[in-house]
Amino acid sequence: MRATIPYIEKKFEEFNQLCFAGKLPKLPIQLSDAKTFLGQVVSKTRTLPNGKKEKYDFQLRINTRIDLPEEVVEDTILHEMIHYFIGVNQLEDTSSHGQLFVSIMNQINEKYGRHITISHNGTDEQKEEAIDKRPRWHVIAVVTLKDGKTGIKVLPRILPRITGYYNQMLANAKVEDVKLYMCNNPFFNRYPNSAALNVYFLEQQELDKELSGAEELQCDGKNIIREKK
Repeated sequence: MRATIPYIEKKFEEFNQLCFAGKLPKLPIQLSDAKTFLGQVVSKTRTLPNGKKEKYDFQLRINTRIDLPEEVVEDTILHEMIHYFIGVNQLEDTSSHGQLFVSIMNQINEKYGRHITISHNGTDEQKEEAIDKRPRWHVIAVVTLKDGKTGIKVLPRILPRITGYYNQMLANAKVEDVKLYMCNNPFFNRYPNSAALNVYFLEQQELDKELSGAEELQCDGKNIIREKK
């Protein structure tokens, strides 16, 4: 299922009464198309006159990109409600999923037969489902290292970002070569689009397959010249 806001509101109120004695204030709910998480509670932080930090302006985000079993959606909502309970009550924990979070999670699981887990970023199959399968044009940098490894980077289609990445990677002592391609293979939709100086390693055989038919771009360090591969 893919949750709706009325469904999430209904489950929030149900779980609030059942697991949190009805003490959690209502909060804005958003549906998310994210690829990387099933649920998320976000907030802002401000410093009080006494110097302490206070969280406020909470929002609950639930993923609707992935078709999930209803039980998983419910456990995701509960997972985020634990975060919300800790945050809205300004409680201290040892980490994001620290001792307090685990203690509350275990109590709910044992008492109500739930299956909340610390990590709920989705299975590999669910993550694959979340990938946008529509063809989108990307600029792909193929980076060959001197140790023989090959990596790729999906770059923003902004000339200064492309040339900046190209020049800086070529200047890296570990880099042998950088080639640029224009490609609309949906395979590359799974990779972040940024000019951060990193790469994602692929086997050469897989890379050759996914770049089949791509248009090679020539770069002189300042400009891009489109030229058929």
